[in-house]
Amino acid sequence: MKLHDDIFSVKIGVVGAGSWGTALANLLAVKGFAIDHWVFEPEVCEQIRERRENAVFLPGVTLSENLSPSNDLARVVSGKDLVLVVVPSHVMRETSTKMAEYLSPDAVVVSASKGIENKTHLTMTGILKQTLPGLSDRRIAALSGPSFAAEVVRQVPTVVTVASADPDVARMVQHIFATPNFRVYTSDDVIGVELGGAVKNVIAIAAGVIDGLNLGLNTRAALITRGLAEIQRLGVKLGADPRTFAGLAGVGDLMLTCTGDLSRNHTVGKKIGQGQTLSEILSEMKMVAEGVKTAKSVYNLSRKIGVEMPISQAIYHVLYDSESPLKAVQQLMTRDLKQELDNRPSDF
Repeated sequence: MKLHDDIFSVKIGVVGAGSWGTALANLLAVKGFAIDHWVFEPEVCEQIRERRENAVFLPGVTLSENLSPSNDLARVVSGKDLVLVVVPSHVMRETSTKMAEYLSPDAVVVSASKGIENKTHLTMTGILKQTLPGLSDRRIAALSGPSFAAEVVRQVPTVVTVASADPDVARMVQHIFATPNFRVYTSDDVIGVELGGAVKNVIAIAAGVIDGLNLGLNTRAALITRGLAEIQRLGVKLGADPRTFAGLAGVGDLMLTCTGDLSRNHTVGKKIGQGQTLSEILSEMKMVAEGVKTAKSVYNLSRKIGVEMPISQAIYHVLYDSESPLKAVQQLMTRDLKQELDNRPSDF
């Protein structure tokens, strides 16, 4: 598709009907696109079709008539010009592998999922590149930024970034998603945008722990600031542009997820700080807190490539080794003293 073509002639499929997938599918449908929407759960598909509501993941929101739910992945993906994938990170590989059979080689695939795969340490576009061999890497994009689903569906002004190695693809996606209440910037730093969106969930768990322990605003501000330094350090090591982490997919998304009451990752951390176990918390949740699985990926990846990420590593030990949250804070506070800006970004 060229930008001068009729934008509403673009055929779009959305894969995934959690809160974020539903919010984005509805945004496009309200804008005027006819959206085929793949829904994993039969009961959710029926709800959307008959009641125009996703009562499980996005209750209380009336969904556009332009949104057509289906449990048939082939129907949703086949013949589409653009496929938006919004599934939990741990099922991205399985889902995209199934998509490969039906996907047009001319399609653009956009990931709005945030995470790092445990076994391979790949981001979501990294998985797409492996599982969609018939698709050029330049036709893959990532959308990220500070954007709670519940606010997007209420048309609260929201600003995000879409990144692709191909600037034409990024601009195409930008124009498709942009509305008066959903502003989209473009970037060519795919890995930076994805890492910002993934690792901020781990830092958000840590921020929640701080709040659960009632340690105060000083502590939380320090944690967010040093958490951003960790994200940037990892990103630059993996080839990202350090400027990305000062933008929407970096500090923007980090601030939202570490402080917003709608953040599932912050909620997990807060409950841990209040004394609940991880298994208890997860048993009560319908939706996925991506930071729980990403914490394991970040811990192993940072050790593998030699990147210092003390907050992320502390959260791993709290989540998976039952370390005391208060002890983890004390250990972070008593680490060796050093200069704050002891390295330039290019030296990380």
